[in-house]
Amino acid sequence: MLSPQSLSENDRRIVAAWAADCAERVLPLFEAEAPGDDRPRDGISRARSFASGELDAAGEIRRRFVAGRASQSVYSPAAKAAAWAAGQAAGVAHMGAHALGAAAYAAKAAEIVDPGRGGAAEIEWQLANMSQTARTALRRLPALGEDSSGPLGAGLLASGVLGENIRILQSALAPRA
Repeated sequence: MLSPQSLSENDRRIVAAWAADCAERVLPLFEAEAPGDDRPRDGISRARSFASGELDAAGEIRRRFVAGRASQSVYSPAAKAAAWAAGQAAGVAHMGAHALGAAAYAAKAAEIVDPGRGGAAEIEWQLANMSQTARTALRRLPALGEDSSGPLGAGLLASGVLGENIRILQSALAPRA
């Protein structure tokens, strides 16, 4: 049985493009420290290719951690968060919930660079630049902490600023009464 955090392949393709957009916005923070390391940029490119149907899920599942490992080649917390945003975007081919992880890490990177406003401004941009089909797909995910079978379980994405960023996103995605 698939995790409710997986989403259908069609929904994963829809949210992969948005996750790539989120990660790409903070990618310069990584590239400023490691200009020769193309792993995060490649992960974002693969997420876009998956979104457009050019890559299959099986091949991307095997490669999903490559972009995030680039975080080991940089030192600043913002650059590390940017690498993890790219890694999460690449992971959407495996599990749709990683799209929220990409957005949460991107907001974290923005907050580190601009404390007090950067994270909120990034989340505002993410919500404003999310297609209606991506909103619909992301609404299918369980609330953070509700299901333990994926990244929205009790792990790293559920805690601290990452968890708060995801809670804000999921709250904004909730259908209005």
